[in-house]
Amino acid sequence: MVFQALCYTEKPDEVAQLPDLKKMENKMLKKVIIVSAMAMAFSATNAIAGDAAAGKAKSAVCAACHGANGMATIKTYPNLAGQNKEYLVSALKAYKAKQRNGGMAAIMQAQAAGLSDADMENLAEYYSSLK
Repeated sequence: MVFQALCYTEKPDEVAQLPDLKKMENKMLKKVIIVSAMAMAFSATNAIAGDAAAGKAKSAVCAACHGANGMATIKTYPNLAGQNKEYLVSALKAYKAKQRNGGMAAIMQAQAAGLSDADMENLAEYYSSLK
């Protein structure tokens, strides 16, 4: 249904038509959605703020497969040095929730099971800081 409103002008014989209110509502709704999405994206990228020093201290177990400097010495294991921290946190959480399977996932699921959210953020901060 299209909503239109009529209003009278200063001249009694003329009627001015206001803009289509439904179109205005749709435009406003689109703007609100876009601004909301941008705000959520901005807050999500800034939400991960770990402690690199704490991550380095926690990384000793990781070094067995991923190398002391985040560069894996075994070709079947990925390098973690310089990896995107949001990706690392997401991957660790997925391993902990057993959402990642196959390959060496069972090993990572066991390792991630003992990590807190703060541990994951700290490890991600540490590995993302390495180049």
